[in-house]
Amino acid sequence: MSKSFHFAIRVVRFHHFLARTGERVLSKQLLRCGTAIGALIREAQYAESRADFIHKLCVALKEANETCYWIDLLFHAQLIDQRSYQSIRQDAQELLKMLISATKTLKSNRIAG
Repeated sequence: MSKSFHFAIRVVRFHHFLARTGERVLSKQLLRCGTAIGALIREAQYAESRADFIHKLCVALKEANETCYWIDLLFHAQLIDQRSYQSIRQDAQELLKMLISATKTLKSNRIAG
């Protein structure tokens, strides 16, 4: 299984934990964008063209960035503890960095080729 899929599982579990504590609105936002990353990467595997592939990965990148936003917000609003924050934020940041690298490479190859 891919890193994005494992992250999505983690986000689903995190959402359920937060929902049990009464935090449903922000956790639902996190659930949507955190699970969308892997879905978009999976969708990109069957892209209709190279441009479509790049576009889907760029949207996944946006979702990863949004995921980091919601994680930061949950922490700074004191709805999650520092240990949970650092752990899930690190995983989200890894995905973000991977997608930044992939999209930059793909875009530069498109321009060069």
